[in-house]
Amino acid sequence: MKQIVAIVRPHLAEDVLAKLRRAPVEAICVNEVKGFGRQKSYLDEYDHTDFDQTFLPKVEITLWVDESRCEEVLEKIVEVARCGRIGDGKIFVMPVAEFY
Repeated sequence: MKQIVAIVRPHLAEDVLAKLRRAPVEAICVNEVKGFGRQKSYLDEYDHTDFDQTFLPKVEITLWVDESRCEEVLEKIVEVARCGRIGDGKIFVMPVAEFY
């Protein structure tokens, strides 16, 4: 079993979830999150104020999939979520040792 955590742009989250509707997924959890990555130097919206960096809204989609189907699910996420610009998000894949 693998756990996939995909951090995507909010306007693409529904498209990603629609693509995953027929994917071999055991479970899905969706959260609204805020954060920043390497693009933090481009986020100076609050110039000369109390804010050093701006946290951008993102959507975190956590999936649990069978290890043999992990690549298939990853391809579906990347196909929809990647637009090739800074701030696309990240995808993390972690092994699941046990679950109850």
